[in-house]
Amino acid sequence: MKRLVAVAVFAVGVGALASCGSSDPAPVASDPIEQVENGLLLGAPVAGVAGAPLEERMAALDVPAVSIAVIENSEIVWAKAYGVADRATGRMADTDTLFQAASISKPVTATAVHSLVESGALDLDAPVNTYLESWELPENELSRATPVTLRMLLSHTGGTTVSGFPGYEPTDAVPTLQQVLDGVSPANTPAIRVDIPPGETVRYSGGGTTIVQQMLIDVVGMPFPELMQEMVLGPAGMVNSAFDQPPSRGRAEHAAKAHRGSDGADVNSHVYPELAAAGLWTTPSDLARFAIAIQRSVRGDEGALLDQRTVAEMLTPVQGDAALGLFRVRRRGEAYFGHGGGNWGFRCQLMFHPEQGYGAAVMTNGSGGGELMNEVLNAIARDYGWPGYMAYEIKPV
Repeated sequence: MKRLVAVAVFAVGVGALASCGSSDPAPVASDPIEQVENGLLLGAPVAGVAGAPLEERMAALDVPAVSIAVIENSEIVWAKAYGVADRATGRMADTDTLFQAASISKPVTATAVHSLVESGALDLDAPVNTYLESWELPENELSRATPVTLRMLLSHTGGTTVSGFPGYEPTDAVPTLQQVLDGVSPANTPAIRVDIPPGETVRYSGGGTTIVQQMLIDVVGMPFPELMQEMVLGPAGMVNSAFDQPPSRGRAEHAAKAHRGSDGADVNSHVYPELAAAGLWTTPSDLARFAIAIQRSVRGDEGALLDQRTVAEMLTPVQGDAALGLFRVRRRGEAYFGHGGGNWGFRCQLMFHPEQGYGAAVMTNGSGGGELMNEVLNAIARDYGWPGYMAYEIKPV
Protein backbone atom coordinates (compact mmCIF):
# COMPACT_ATOMS: atom_id res chain seq x y z
CA MET A 1 0.00 0.00 0.00
CA LYS A 2 3.05 2.33 -0.10
CA ARG A 3 1.92 3.73 -3.46
CA LEU A 4 -1.26 5.06 -1.88
CA VAL A 5 0.38 7.71 0.24
CA ALA A 6 -0.42 11.29 -0.68
CA VAL A 7 1.96 12.86 -3.17
CA ALA A 8 1.07 16.54 -3.08
CA VAL A 9 -0.20 19.07 -0.59
CA PHE A 10 -1.66 22.30 -2.00
CA ALA A 11 -1.83 24.21 1.26
CA VAL A 12 -2.12 23.35 4.91
CA GLY A 13 -3.80 25.37 7.59
CA VAL A 14 -6.97 25.20 9.60
CA GLY A 15 -9.14 28.26 10.20
CA ALA A 16 -11.51 28.72 13.07
CA LEU A 17 -13.81 25.75 13.36
CA ALA A 18 -17.53 26.31 12.96
CA SER A 19 -19.53 25.90 16.12
CA CYS A 20 -21.44 22.66 16.46
CA GLY A 21 -24.91 21.94 17.72
CA SER A 22 -25.16 19.84 20.84
CA SER A 23 -25.68 16.66 18.83
CA ASP A 24 -22.77 17.27 16.45
CA PRO A 25 -19.47 15.46 16.89
CA ALA A 26 -16.85 17.73 18.44
CA PRO A 27 -14.04 18.71 16.07
CA VAL A 28 -10.89 16.73 16.68
CA ALA A 29 -7.84 18.50 18.05
CA SER A 30 -5.20 16.66 16.03
CA ASP A 31 -4.23 17.18 12.41
CA PRO A 32 -7.46 17.04 10.37
CA ILE A 33 -5.61 15.70 7.34
CA GLU A 34 -4.39 12.72 9.36
CA GLN A 35 -7.89 12.28 10.73
CA VAL A 36 -9.28 11.98 7.20
CA GLU A 37 -6.48 9.64 6.19
CA ASN A 38 -6.91 7.36 9.19
CA GLY A 39 -10.46 7.78 10.42
CA LEU A 40 -13.08 7.40 7.71
CA LEU A 41 -16.57 6.87 9.10
CA LEU A 42 -18.32 3.78 7.77
CA GLY A 43 -21.45 4.33 9.84
CA ALA A 44 -22.43 5.88 13.14
CA PRO A 45 -19.17 6.70 14.97
CA VAL A 46 -18.43 5.13 18.35
CA ALA A 47 -16.48 7.06 20.96
CA GLY A 48 -12.94 5.77 21.28
CA VAL A 49 -13.16 3.55 18.21
CA ALA A 50 -10.88 4.55 15.36
CA GLY A 51 -12.24 4.88 11.86
CA ALA A 52 -10.95 3.11 8.77
CA PRO A 53 -7.74 4.17 6.98
CA LEU A 54 -8.32 5.85 3.63
CA GLU A 55 -5.90 3.57 1.82
CA GLU A 56 -7.75 0.49 3.09
CA ARG A 57 -11.07 1.85 1.89
CA MET A 58 -9.57 2.67 -1.52
CA ALA A 59 -8.37 -0.92 -1.83
CA ALA A 60 -11.67 -2.38 -0.62
CA LEU A 61 -13.71 -0.29 -3.07
CA ASP A 62 -11.16 -0.68 -5.88
CA VAL A 63 -10.64 3.06 -6.30
CA PRO A 64 -7.20 3.74 -7.81
CA ALA A 65 -7.05 7.46 -6.95
CA VAL A 66 -8.87 9.99 -4.83
CA SER A 67 -8.21 13.73 -4.72
CA ILE A 68 -9.56 16.07 -2.04
CA ALA A 69 -9.78 19.84 -1.45
CA VAL A 70 -11.13 21.39 1.75
CA ILE A 71 -12.54 24.91 2.15
CA GLU A 72 -12.59 26.87 5.40
CA ASN A 73 -13.37 30.60 5.65
CA SER A 74 -13.76 30.65 1.86
CA GLU A 75 -10.16 29.56 1.32
CA ILE A 76 -8.63 26.26 0.30
CA VAL A 77 -6.93 25.14 3.52
CA TRP A 78 -5.58 21.90 2.12
CA ALA A 79 -5.66 19.76 -0.96
CA LYS A 80 -4.14 16.34 -1.34
CA ALA A 81 -4.21 13.39 -3.73
CA TYR A 82 -3.74 9.67 -3.13
CA GLY A 83 -3.13 6.64 -5.32
CA VAL A 84 -2.50 6.21 -9.03
CA ALA A 85 -4.00 8.21 -11.87
CA ASP A 86 -3.11 5.48 -14.36
CA ARG A 87 -2.47 1.91 -13.22
CA ALA A 88 -1.04 0.88 -16.57
CA THR A 89 1.85 3.34 -16.33
CA GLY A 90 2.02 3.71 -12.56
CA ARG A 91 1.58 7.47 -12.85
CA MET A 92 0.71 8.82 -9.42
CA ALA A 93 -2.17 11.21 -8.81
CA ASP A 94 -1.39 14.70 -7.57
CA THR A 95 -3.43 17.82 -6.95
CA ASP A 96 -3.11 18.82 -10.62
CA THR A 97 -4.50 15.50 -11.85
CA LEU A 98 -7.65 16.06 -13.91
CA PHE A 99 -10.85 14.10 -13.32
CA GLN A 100 -14.15 14.16 -15.14
CA ALA A 101 -16.55 16.27 -13.10
CA ALA A 102 -19.52 14.54 -14.76
CA SER A 103 -22.75 16.17 -13.58
CA ILE A 104 -20.94 18.81 -11.54
CA SER A 105 -20.63 20.36 -15.00
CA LYS A 106 -24.28 21.40 -14.58
CA PRO A 107 -23.92 24.03 -11.82
CA VAL A 108 -20.87 25.47 -13.57
CA THR A 109 -22.97 25.78 -16.74
CA ALA A 110 -25.86 27.26 -14.75
CA THR A 111 -23.53 29.99 -13.51
CA ALA A 112 -22.97 31.15 -17.09
CA VAL A 113 -26.74 31.33 -17.52
CA HIS A 114 -27.08 33.44 -14.37
CA SER A 115 -24.36 35.78 -15.58
CA LEU A 116 -26.38 36.39 -18.75
CA VAL A 117 -29.55 36.85 -16.72
CA GLU A 118 -27.71 39.42 -14.62
CA SER A 119 -26.68 41.34 -17.75
CA GLY A 120 -30.23 41.26 -19.12
CA ALA A 121 -29.42 38.98 -22.05
CA LEU A 122 -31.62 36.17 -20.73
CA ASP A 123 -34.87 35.86 -18.80
CA LEU A 124 -35.25 32.77 -16.64
CA ASP A 125 -39.01 32.71 -17.22
CA ALA A 126 -39.13 33.28 -20.97
CA PRO A 127 -39.78 30.23 -23.19
CA VAL A 128 -36.43 28.65 -24.02
CA ASN A 129 -37.36 28.61 -27.72
CA THR A 130 -37.16 32.41 -27.55
CA TYR A 131 -33.39 32.07 -27.45
CA LEU A 132 -32.76 28.92 -29.49
CA GLU A 133 -31.79 29.65 -33.11
CA SER A 134 -29.94 26.72 -34.66
CA TRP A 135 -32.31 24.19 -33.07
CA GLU A 136 -35.69 24.42 -31.34
CA LEU A 137 -37.33 22.21 -28.77
CA PRO A 138 -40.22 20.61 -30.70
CA GLU A 139 -43.55 21.66 -29.30
CA ASN A 140 -46.36 19.33 -28.33
CA GLU A 141 -49.59 19.76 -26.43
CA LEU A 142 -47.72 19.69 -23.13
CA SER A 143 -45.19 22.40 -24.00
CA ARG A 144 -47.79 24.51 -25.79
CA ALA A 145 -49.91 24.54 -22.66
CA THR A 146 -46.89 25.39 -20.47
CA PRO A 147 -43.79 26.57 -22.37
CA VAL A 148 -40.45 25.24 -21.12
CA THR A 149 -38.29 27.95 -19.52
CA LEU A 150 -34.70 28.22 -18.38
CA ARG A 151 -35.84 28.17 -14.77
CA MET A 152 -37.46 24.80 -15.44
CA LEU A 153 -34.45 23.34 -17.24
CA LEU A 154 -31.99 24.42 -14.54
CA SER A 155 -34.21 22.98 -11.78
CA HIS A 156 -35.05 19.74 -13.63
CA THR A 157 -38.74 20.66 -13.75
CA GLY A 158 -39.01 21.11 -17.52
CA GLY A 159 -40.53 17.71 -18.21
CA THR A 160 -37.66 16.87 -20.58
CA THR A 161 -36.39 13.36 -21.23
CA VAL A 162 -32.95 11.69 -21.00
CA SER A 163 -31.69 11.52 -17.44
CA GLY A 164 -28.00 11.01 -18.24
CA PHE A 165 -25.49 10.09 -20.90
CA PRO A 166 -23.20 7.04 -21.18
CA GLY A 167 -20.60 8.80 -23.33
CA TYR A 168 -18.65 7.37 -26.25
CA GLU A 169 -15.51 5.32 -26.60
CA PRO A 170 -12.62 7.39 -28.03
CA THR A 171 -12.76 5.25 -31.18
CA ASP A 172 -16.52 5.70 -31.65
CA ALA A 173 -18.13 8.17 -34.00
CA VAL A 174 -19.18 11.07 -31.78
CA PRO A 175 -22.45 12.83 -32.63
CA THR A 176 -22.88 16.55 -33.03
CA LEU A 177 -24.82 18.41 -30.39
CA GLN A 178 -27.90 18.60 -32.62
CA GLN A 179 -27.72 14.86 -33.28
CA VAL A 180 -27.75 14.33 -29.50
CA LEU A 181 -30.73 16.68 -29.12
CA ASP A 182 -32.68 14.79 -31.79
CA GLY A 183 -31.46 11.29 -30.92
CA VAL A 184 -30.06 10.79 -34.43
CA SER A 185 -27.28 8.26 -35.11
CA PRO A 186 -24.54 8.06 -34.01
CA ALA A 187 -26.14 9.41 -30.81
CA ASN A 188 -26.63 6.60 -28.28
CA THR A 189 -29.48 8.26 -26.37
CA PRO A 190 -33.07 9.07 -27.43
CA ALA A 191 -34.28 12.43 -28.65
CA ILE A 192 -34.65 15.07 -25.94
CA ARG A 193 -38.31 15.94 -25.80
CA VAL A 194 -41.03 17.00 -23.34
CA ASP A 195 -43.10 14.02 -22.21
CA ILE A 196 -44.55 15.14 -18.87
CA PRO A 197 -46.17 18.50 -18.03
CA PRO A 198 -43.49 21.19 -17.61
CA GLY A 199 -43.25 22.79 -14.20
CA GLU A 200 -45.13 20.14 -12.26
CA THR A 201 -42.41 17.90 -10.83
CA VAL A 202 -38.67 17.44 -10.43
CA ARG A 203 -37.30 14.79 -12.77
CA TYR A 204 -33.55 14.81 -13.27
CA SER A 205 -32.76 15.54 -16.91
CA GLY A 206 -29.30 15.89 -18.37
CA GLY A 207 -31.23 16.32 -21.59
CA GLY A 208 -32.59 19.61 -20.29
CA THR A 209 -29.08 20.84 -19.56
CA THR A 210 -28.05 19.85 -23.09
CA ILE A 211 -30.78 22.16 -24.41
CA VAL A 212 -29.19 24.88 -22.26
CA GLN A 213 -25.85 24.14 -23.93
CA GLN A 214 -27.33 24.79 -27.38
CA MET A 215 -29.06 27.94 -26.11
CA LEU A 216 -25.82 29.38 -24.70
CA ILE A 217 -24.04 28.75 -27.99
CA ASP A 218 -26.84 30.49 -29.90
CA VAL A 219 -27.06 33.49 -27.57
CA VAL A 220 -23.35 34.11 -27.00
CA GLY A 221 -22.22 33.13 -30.50
CA MET A 222 -19.14 31.25 -29.32
CA PRO A 223 -18.19 27.57 -29.03
CA PHE A 224 -19.26 26.22 -25.67
CA PRO A 225 -15.75 25.57 -24.24
CA GLU A 226 -14.70 29.13 -25.10
CA LEU A 227 -17.75 30.84 -23.66
CA MET A 228 -17.46 28.84 -20.46
CA GLN A 229 -13.79 29.79 -20.13
CA GLU A 230 -14.63 33.45 -20.61
CA MET A 231 -17.74 33.60 -18.44
CA VAL A 232 -17.04 31.21 -15.55
CA LEU A 233 -13.79 29.24 -15.50
CA GLY A 234 -11.50 32.23 -15.95
CA PRO A 235 -13.31 34.62 -13.59
CA ALA A 236 -13.61 31.91 -10.91
CA GLY A 237 -9.87 31.17 -11.09
CA MET A 238 -10.43 27.60 -12.26
CA VAL A 239 -6.98 27.41 -13.84
CA ASN A 240 -6.92 23.65 -14.45
CA SER A 241 -10.43 23.29 -15.87
CA ALA A 242 -11.81 23.06 -19.39
CA PHE A 243 -14.83 21.70 -21.22
CA ASP A 244 -12.60 19.79 -23.64
CA GLN A 245 -13.77 16.35 -24.78
CA PRO A 246 -11.43 14.59 -25.14
CA PRO A 247 -8.88 16.74 -23.28
CA SER A 248 -6.31 18.52 -25.42
CA ARG A 249 -2.90 16.92 -25.82
CA GLY A 250 -1.26 19.12 -23.21
CA ARG A 251 -3.99 18.39 -20.68
CA ALA A 252 -4.38 14.69 -21.46
CA GLU A 253 -1.06 13.86 -19.83
CA HIS A 254 -2.48 15.15 -16.54
CA ALA A 255 -5.80 13.31 -16.82
CA ALA A 256 -6.69 10.38 -14.62
CA LYS A 257 -7.69 7.21 -16.41
CA ALA A 258 -11.19 5.89 -15.85
CA HIS A 259 -11.62 2.67 -13.89
CA ARG A 260 -14.63 0.46 -14.37
CA GLY A 261 -14.14 -1.56 -11.20
CA SER A 262 -16.25 -4.56 -12.19
CA ASP A 263 -13.34 -6.63 -13.47
CA GLY A 264 -10.35 -4.69 -12.21
CA ALA A 265 -9.64 -3.13 -15.58
CA ASP A 266 -8.62 0.41 -16.40
CA VAL A 267 -10.60 1.69 -19.36
CA ASN A 268 -10.47 4.56 -21.78
CA SER A 269 -12.28 7.62 -20.49
CA HIS A 270 -15.47 8.17 -22.43
CA VAL A 271 -16.03 11.23 -24.58
CA TYR A 272 -19.06 13.41 -23.80
CA PRO A 273 -20.31 15.85 -26.47
CA GLU A 274 -22.97 16.75 -23.88
CA LEU A 275 -20.52 19.25 -22.42
CA ALA A 276 -22.91 21.28 -20.28
CA ALA A 277 -24.30 18.18 -18.61
CA ALA A 278 -21.16 16.05 -18.25
CA GLY A 279 -18.11 17.41 -20.07
CA LEU A 280 -15.94 19.30 -17.56
CA TRP A 281 -12.42 18.04 -16.80
CA THR A 282 -11.17 19.62 -13.58
CA THR A 283 -9.56 19.16 -10.16
CA PRO A 284 -11.00 19.29 -6.63
CA SER A 285 -9.10 22.52 -6.02
CA ASP A 286 -10.82 24.13 -9.01
CA LEU A 287 -14.22 22.88 -7.87
CA ALA A 288 -13.40 24.42 -4.49
CA ARG A 289 -12.60 27.69 -6.26
CA PHE A 290 -15.99 27.51 -7.92
CA ALA A 291 -17.68 27.05 -4.54
CA ILE A 292 -15.65 29.93 -3.11
CA ALA A 293 -16.78 32.13 -6.02
CA ILE A 294 -20.39 31.36 -5.07
CA GLN A 295 -19.64 32.05 -1.39
CA ARG A 296 -18.05 35.39 -2.26
CA SER A 297 -21.10 36.25 -4.37
CA VAL A 298 -23.38 35.45 -1.42
CA ARG A 299 -21.36 37.83 0.76
CA GLY A 300 -21.44 40.53 -1.91
CA ASP A 301 -17.65 40.79 -2.14
CA GLU A 302 -16.28 43.32 -4.58
CA GLY A 303 -15.57 41.70 -7.95
CA ALA A 304 -17.58 38.57 -7.12
CA LEU A 305 -18.67 36.28 -9.93
CA LEU A 306 -22.39 37.11 -9.49
CA ASP A 307 -24.18 39.82 -7.59
CA GLN A 308 -26.07 39.00 -4.40
CA ARG A 309 -29.52 39.17 -5.96
CA THR A 310 -28.52 36.83 -8.77
CA VAL A 311 -26.85 34.25 -6.57
CA ALA A 312 -29.79 34.34 -4.15
CA GLU A 313 -32.07 33.36 -7.02
CA MET A 314 -29.63 30.65 -8.11
CA LEU A 315 -29.75 29.13 -4.61
CA THR A 316 -33.53 29.33 -4.21
CA PRO A 317 -35.12 25.89 -4.69
CA VAL A 318 -37.88 25.76 -7.29
CA GLN A 319 -39.41 22.51 -6.08
CA GLY A 320 -38.20 20.33 -3.24
CA ASP A 321 -34.45 20.82 -2.98
CA ALA A 322 -33.78 21.49 -6.68
CA ALA A 323 -32.39 24.99 -7.07
CA LEU A 324 -31.11 26.54 -10.30
CA GLY A 325 -28.09 24.36 -11.05
CA LEU A 326 -27.36 23.15 -7.52
CA PHE A 327 -29.22 21.00 -5.02
CA ARG A 328 -29.93 22.03 -1.44
CA VAL A 329 -28.94 19.46 1.18
CA ARG A 330 -30.86 20.07 4.39
CA ARG A 331 -29.19 18.85 7.57
CA ARG A 332 -30.82 19.64 10.93
CA GLY A 333 -31.50 23.31 10.29
CA GLU A 334 -28.52 23.94 7.99
CA ALA A 335 -28.77 24.34 4.23
CA TYR A 336 -25.76 23.02 2.35
CA PHE A 337 -25.57 23.12 -1.43
CA GLY A 338 -23.80 20.82 -3.81
CA HIS A 339 -23.87 18.42 -6.70
CA GLY A 340 -22.57 14.94 -7.37
CA GLY A 341 -21.24 13.43 -10.57
CA GLY A 342 -20.88 9.99 -12.08
CA ASN A 343 -19.38 9.40 -15.53
CA TRP A 344 -17.98 6.15 -16.88
CA GLY A 345 -15.25 5.26 -14.36
CA PHE A 346 -15.44 8.53 -12.38
CA ARG A 347 -17.33 9.54 -9.22
CA CYS A 348 -17.16 12.96 -7.56
CA GLN A 349 -18.92 15.29 -5.14
CA LEU A 350 -18.90 19.01 -4.33
CA MET A 351 -20.51 20.18 -1.07
CA PHE A 352 -20.39 23.62 0.55
CA HIS A 353 -22.20 26.01 2.86
CA PRO A 354 -22.86 29.27 0.97
CA GLU A 355 -23.06 31.56 4.00
CA GLN A 356 -20.54 29.98 6.38
CA GLY A 357 -17.66 29.63 3.94
CA TYR A 358 -16.74 25.97 4.31
CA GLY A 359 -17.00 22.92 2.08
CA ALA A 360 -15.06 20.27 0.20
CA ALA A 361 -14.64 18.60 -3.18
CA VAL A 362 -13.77 14.93 -3.62
CA MET A 363 -12.98 13.30 -6.98
CA THR A 364 -12.17 9.66 -7.80
CA ASN A 365 -11.39 7.58 -10.86
CA GLY A 366 -13.23 4.43 -9.80
CA SER A 367 -16.83 3.32 -9.99
CA GLY A 368 -16.63 2.51 -6.27
CA GLY A 369 -15.79 6.12 -5.57
CA GLY A 370 -19.35 7.08 -4.69
CA GLU A 371 -19.21 5.26 -1.38
CA LEU A 372 -15.68 6.46 -0.68
CA MET A 373 -16.40 10.14 -1.32
CA ASN A 374 -19.31 10.08 1.12
CA GLU A 375 -17.06 8.57 3.78
CA VAL A 376 -14.46 11.25 3.13
CA LEU A 377 -17.03 14.06 3.32
CA ASN A 378 -18.38 12.72 6.62
CA ALA A 379 -14.86 12.66 8.05
CA ILE A 380 -14.21 16.23 6.90
CA ALA A 381 -17.53 17.36 8.37
CA ARG A 382 -16.58 15.74 11.69
CA ASP A 383 -13.07 17.20 11.77
CA TYR A 384 -14.11 20.72 10.82
CA GLY A 385 -17.31 20.75 12.83
CA TRP A 386 -19.78 21.37 10.01
CA PRO A 387 -23.04 22.12 11.86
CA GLY A 388 -25.77 19.57 11.29
CA TYR A 389 -24.00 17.78 8.45
CA MET A 390 -23.57 14.43 10.16
CA ALA A 391 -26.89 12.70 10.64
CA TYR A 392 -25.92 10.87 13.83
CA GLU A 393 -24.40 11.42 17.23
CA ILE A 394 -21.25 9.76 18.49
CA LYS A 395 -22.31 6.61 20.28
CA PRO A 396 -20.78 5.85 23.68
CA VAL A 397 -18.64 2.74 23.96
